[in-house]
Amino acid sequence: MPIPFRKLYPFAHVASVPRSLEFYRTLGFEVQNTFVPPGTDEPVWAWLQSGDAVLMVAKESEPVIASQQAVFFYLYVDDVEAKHAELAAAGLAVDPIVPRFYNLRGEFRLLDPDGYLLMITHT
Repeated sequence: MPIPFRKLYPFAHVASVPRSLEFYRTLGFEVQNTFVPPGTDEPVWAWLQSGDAVLMVAKESEPVIASQQAVFFYLYVDDVEAKHAELAAAGLAVDPIVPRFYNLRGEFRLLDPDGYLLMITHT
């Protein structure tokens, strides 16, 4: 019998770690750790967390091309309508909530600054 994985943490390459930190803070993530290389003043890696949700980001050495982001992230919340209103009030461009067969309370889309698709849905 295979040994099960305990957790999976997404690791996304981004154009600017500070810009990503600002964006994900707006979503409710807190920065838990960063790495700033000696002789520089900007982090090149960060660990963010909101509840049990974790995301790592790192500065990409090549341009990040939004149309080539072949992964997207599902984020689960207790109240999708309230989260939608909160993010819209924060000035983020959230799509409308759309009911799905697998979640009648719905989900909505949001793009991060590097074009990663975030799907925010009810738990």
